[in-house]
Amino acid sequence: MSEVVAAIGDDDLLALLSDAAQVRAAVEVITAAAAAEATRRSARELGYDGLAQRKGHRNGASLVQTITGQTRADVTRAVRTGEDLAPSVPPPAVSGLTSAPAVPATPEWLRLLREALTGGAITQAQFRAIRDGLGDPPVERYLDLDPGFLPAAWATAVGMLLGEAGVFPVEELRNAARIARDRLDPVGVTVRFEERFAARSLRTWTDENGQHHAKIVFDDDGAAWVQAILSAALRPRRGPRFVESPAATAADGARDSRSNEQVQYDTVLAILRTGAAADPAQSFGDRQPGVRILVTADTLTPETDADGAIRVRVVGVGHLEDGGAAIPGGVVDSYLCDAGSVPVIRDSTGRPLDVGREQRLFTRKQRLAIAARHGGCIGEHCTAPSSWTEIHHLTHWSHGGRTDVDDGVPLCRNCHLGLHNRGQWITRERGPDGADTYWLHSPPDPVAGEAAPPTRLRSRSPLRFTAA
Repeated sequence: MSEVVAAIGDDDLLALLSDAAQVRAAVEVITAAAAAEATRRSARELGYDGLAQRKGHRNGASLVQTITGQTRADVTRAVRTGEDLAPSVPPPAVSGLTSAPAVPATPEWLRLLREALTGGAITQAQFRAIRDGLGDPPVERYLDLDPGFLPAAWATAVGMLLGEAGVFPVEELRNAARIARDRLDPVGVTVRFEERFAARSLRTWTDENGQHHAKIVFDDDGAAWVQAILSAALRPRRGPRFVESPAATAADGARDSRSNEQVQYDTVLAILRTGAAADPAQSFGDRQPGVRILVTADTLTPETDADGAIRVRVVGVGHLEDGGAAIPGGVVDSYLCDAGSVPVIRDSTGRPLDVGREQRLFTRKQRLAIAARHGGCIGEHCTAPSSWTEIHHLTHWSHGGRTDVDDGVPLCRNCHLGLHNRGQWITRERGPDGADTYWLHSPPDPVAGEAAPPTRLRSRSPLRFTAA
């Protein structure tokens, strides 16, 4: 088989890979439904009459694992997917009632997910990323809302995520689903933050060879601080090895031969040594770490206390600039108190800080505004954070381009070089509602002689999801 695959052309290879992926997705749906049914028939209350016990297995998961050869985690995911695909069943009949109990309606958001999976639009991994990331609408937390509001908002979020499933990898899709959930469930943000804070831990041990190990479970705030430090150490001009010219690659290798993991380790150790050797009165608190949190103005509410002093209370949630993870209002409030803020003022159309042809480089506030709009590198399928990006002029400065926020897009070094090396370009299209859409164009194929249709470039900003 390997010899046959190695002999086919590029287009046939990609077509083969696409067909194989579709077949696998269809088989995964069948496997999930069968695994869930086998587990149901092996329920504990059935005792030795259960399917698994009759076949000599302790439970349904063990039976399915033996037949499929999958890991226990894979079987668990398949069973959960099969349960999500199972049709709704009526509640138990009540004695004395002649009418049959009603079958509960499948919510629209779950119906959209089911149809996307069974129709082959998404894989089981993508289904689980959206399903687990979003969870169920927490209607019980918001009794003052219309009961249909959150389910309808969930359906809207599912529609957006299904549209992004073919663009972003599963890990980014799962992160986007969590961001959508947090935008719609601000109370849950604080609950989940506190749960992860309570689970924080550090454990060290030494193996039989004398190698020392450590395992860290971060809380959200601590993880953001550490990630900001490591992102600075691994910014594209220092750490990651992107596709460049052989001379540049050789020069980079001569400059630093360490792997990214070694750079991260050395960075953390250097900071720990510096902190331990510093004057305790001058370290740990003399400055805040470089964590940037995106907060919209409508989440800040002025209040007057009993003494007549005016303070600002955060009534919503913030989002990390890199990654978009939600931060509870209380944590945002503490950062505003200790570290302050950088306001990014927008005009009546929501477009901030244009400087036109007055200067070539984008200003600091412009970069903040562009990061807030896009949430990271806008390159196709790329997930690089905002801190790794450069700002690309849609129209080159040398060709009359303007240094305006509308016409600047964030691209990581890899995507930026690839854009120019492949002769591609990005355009902006403004809709009737004033919203901008960005498109990636490619030159005509040298063989076919035709240009492929433009590709829509999608934002990863947490603000693309509606806030509750």
